[in-house]
Amino acid sequence: MLPGGSGQIGLEDDGQIRHGDNFVVRTRTLWLRRGYAVLLADAVDGMNLRGLRSSPRYAAVVEALVDFAHAHMAGPVFLLGTSQGAIAAMNGAAHAPTGRVAGVVLTESVSVMGGSRETVFSADPGQVRIPVLIVGNRDDRCNVAPPGAAPDIAAALDHSPDVRVLSVSGGQTRSRKNCGSLTPHGYYGIEVPTVDAIIRWLDGHR
Repeated sequence: MLPGGSGQIGLEDDGQIRHGDNFVVRTRTLWLRRGYAVLLADAVDGMNLRGLRSSPRYAAVVEALVDFAHAHMAGPVFLLGTSQGAIAAMNGAAHAPTGRVAGVVLTESVSVMGGSRETVFSADPGQVRIPVLIVGNRDDRCNVAPPGAAPDIAAALDHSPDVRVLSVSGGQTRSRKNCGSLTPHGYYGIEVPTVDAIIRWLDGHR
């Protein structure tokens, strides 16, 4: 699970998380209840990951996370990134060694250039050769992650053997910014149906 924003979730030594609003952090128990182990990555030493997620160096970080997952759990490994984290997921999928990643899920992907100076298109989508699910909330009002860009993202994945676009709708707004976690951009209020829809796709690619 690759969170958005700066990438900081505030993971403490005792396992407590100080910043738990991000979609992939907030929903971790939903995945566990459905039989999926969850590996959450924090930014090292409070580093701001904006602008770094499409880099070769961060592709190596994602590869190390995949190796860790394989070493500690049985079964296939999927990458799931949300918002800015979708850039990291795309990058990891593009450079993953053959057979190491079963598929990648991109949720509310950053596809319009903004302050981070990178998008999912910066992360070598043409090199992805595994199945991809692109999720877009029709009610997302985040200016750098328009749901209408999903077909363009799909078109850029021209070497993937299986690309699907999943549209959802709804959500509530509690964050002050449209790109905040507690908005339709973060599936706030529609977590259960969104996770269920993603899991149906994951189950079909295990």
